Amino acid sequence: MVVARAPAPKEFKDPRRTGFAGVPRGASAHPPPRAGHPPGRGVGAPADPEFVRAANKVLSVSSVTLLFPGQGSQTPEMRDLVAQRCPELLERCLELVGEDPFARVEESTRFQQPAIFCASIAGWRGLPGDVEPAFAAGHSLGELAALAAAGVLTVDDALELVVLRGRLMAEADDRGSMLALVGADDAEARQVAEAAELTVANDNAPGQIVLAGDKASFDRAEAVAGELGKRAIRLPVAGAFHSPSMAPAVAPFRAALDDVELHEPRFTVFSCASAQPFADPRDELARALIRPVRWRETFTALHDAGTTRFIEVGPGKVLARLAKRIVAGTKVETPALGVGEATPVASEAREKPVNA
Repeated sequence: MVVARAPAPKEFKDPRRTGFAGVPRGASAHPPPRAGHPPGRGVGAPADPEFVRAANKVLSVSSVTLLFPGQGSQTPEMRDLVAQRCPELLERCLELVGEDPFARVEESTRFQQPAIFCASIAGWRGLPGDVEPAFAAGHSLGELAALAAAGVLTVDDALELVVLRGRLMAEADDRGSMLALVGADDAEARQVAEAAELTVANDNAPGQIVLAGDKASFDRAEAVAGELGKRAIRLPVAGAFHSPSMAPAVAPFRAALDDVELHEPRFTVFSCASAQPFADPRDELARALIRPVRWRETFTALHDAGTTRFIEVGPGKVLARLAKRIVAGTKVETPALGVGEATPVASEAREKPVNA
């Protein structure tokens, strides 16, 4: 089925066809707010009236958002999916990694990142032809899959970057890890982080905030969290991702980004480090290694932009579960259940904190 496009207003170009920010140069990059959201508060701030009117016309044609997961979303069957849908991608991945990353996906970020990226691309390629997205966003690693789906990066270039990213992040830090705070709000998480000299690395959803830093500080963090009546869970990751510990990876990753060609996006991709559309992918992807993931704000921004249909195209259902905690009643379709079926709410005990 071919979806007809509405004509764009004179002062506005379709954000799926306009630059990396997805908005005309000089116009506000903030999405139109929904009723009840206060002005002047970041993702809830009001946009330029012309932008709002034009964006609403675009969204009347397509209000689909694709979500690409990050680490922690791996599933046992994802290798089979890649082999079935993207055999050439699997072959290239084995060549770049030097071995099968799917076989060692639980061992290191070096293997987990390319495996999940390939599974996400396989999920995207399996979508029906009548799915025409207006927006996309990726959770950390997922940003590279989102940019590949949007045509900003070729899939091969994106895979090479993912393999390098995983290796650099694995080599950057051998003393750090990550700690999930269950039930803590933003103020409580920052209180624990400050007391233990850790970094708030991921704001995934209400009640799921992840800290990163030296493992020697985790005892102190757990004690402070306990005093606040919150639970701290040590994550099985070998690195303090999205914290200053990743600084050694930034320069070589930026150098690799400088060597790839970027193309105009087919649809707007939001950065999870800024909760706004990408403006400078090279700079933002490199600096994201040491910046926190603002997934709660990013998903809220996409919802406020008028998205009525979310599709998680990578392995697992991690982002679908987070979505229900961010915006009550949100339905996210997943490839595992088939496009068009909503993911059921998972209990908190079964939710896996996601990180890089």
